[in-house]
Amino acid sequence: MAPYDNIADRNAQDERIEFARRLINNRSDLITLLKGSFNIGLIHENRGSGEKIVLRFPCTGTVHAPWREEKVRNEVAVLEYLREKTSIPVPRVLCWGPAEESPYQLGPFIIMDFMEGVDLSEIMETPGRDKDEVPVLNPNIDNEKLDYLFEQIAVYLLELSRLEFPRIGAISKDVASGEWTVADRPLTWNMNELVTLGDHPAEELDGMEPYERVSDSFLSKASHFKTHLERQRNVAQDDEKEAWDRFVARRVFEKLIPVYNVSDGVHSAGEGGRFRLFCDDMRPTNMLVDPETLRITAVLDWEFTNAMPAHLAADVPSWLLLKRPNVWLDEDKTDEFVRLFKPRAEQFIRAVERVETREQLRTGSTPLSAQVRDSWESGRFWLNFASRCCFDVDEVVWEFLQGEGRGEAMLDESERAQKARFVKHKMEQFQQYLKEKESDPRFAKAE
Repeated sequence: MAPYDNIADRNAQDERIEFARRLINNRSDLITLLKGSFNIGLIHENRGSGEKIVLRFPCTGTVHAPWREEKVRNEVAVLEYLREKTSIPVPRVLCWGPAEESPYQLGPFIIMDFMEGVDLSEIMETPGRDKDEVPVLNPNIDNEKLDYLFEQIAVYLLELSRLEFPRIGAISKDVASGEWTVADRPLTWNMNELVTLGDHPAEELDGMEPYERVSDSFLSKASHFKTHLERQRNVAQDDEKEAWDRFVARRVFEKLIPVYNVSDGVHSAGEGGRFRLFCDDMRPTNMLVDPETLRITAVLDWEFTNAMPAHLAADVPSWLLLKRPNVWLDEDKTDEFVRLFKPRAEQFIRAVERVETREQLRTGSTPLSAQVRDSWESGRFWLNFASRCCFDVDEVVWEFLQGEGRGEAMLDESERAQKARFVKHKMEQFQQYLKEKESDPRFAKAE
């Protein structure tokens, strides 16, 4: 994994601390604090009726501040759409608004129903985990229990796979017609990471429009990856070889887009020209279940959900082991990951097949289960995964996509000619970064 910019990360931490301080100072009538990756929620209980609601704010420092209102607006639209079009249990939005209408002036907000249940990942994880460790799927979990959970999630994915959009971007409801449309750029988790931790200039992303074609969407991602590598000063530390290897990996990613038939909505499963709702963060840690029946009672946190290329929604879920693939790569456990992930991928595909047969939920001429299997077996899963991981794209390319005949051999003459200039530039950048960090009293105190 490429390192975060530690200075940017410390700036974000300071913003989060200040936001939390203001929140705590204004929560006298609120009873419980809920903390997530991108949001802080407060539960309020009506003492007479016992009814609970959640007041939720996007965290300053975790979400790029100018994008917080856009993030809230997009998530509210997705929640309304899901309640209207699917059986997925999502909270009802009671009220939402921009910063100027915010309780306690804490930023844009959503007030929604409180959903009952326990964290699904707690049901699935290996017992006895230290709280500081990333949860991992219990290798001895009962397969019937896991099949039941997989089948419920398969129903949701199949429902989403039948709902199509004409473009790639954020969805919204046209006030006049009541029809759902795509009118704005896709605001993604990856974009937020690039800006908050990777020194990517936000203004270059602010001018984005919805995409008409899959190829344009993926080539745009490749461009963002290259800009990130160019701009983040410590991305390769003081290692010339690593700097050049990252340069090569990001060019290889771009050149593999047509190799995996990711072009203009057409891919080898035959499902082209359609875009589907895709959530980067639809995983067990954002799902609640009834601990007695194992029925999923809520699917939460739909931020950064957009109409996206159909093949992203036709991948094996990357969370099947709970701990994501990039974490296994960071720990140098690639072989162990593959050994454990393959049988769970097959188990999930079989669950989709059973639901397709039982519920008669099919998508077009090619069943979703066949699309998922094709993505996994062809290796397109890894290109799709890399496209969503700005800090891990290099490792994914190195481990799963840079096979025989790829790598530096794929670069053209003009790209190879950039090596000396690029490496020199990255080494100079890192020295400038070190000087700035060494002069920052916040890091001196930490040492």
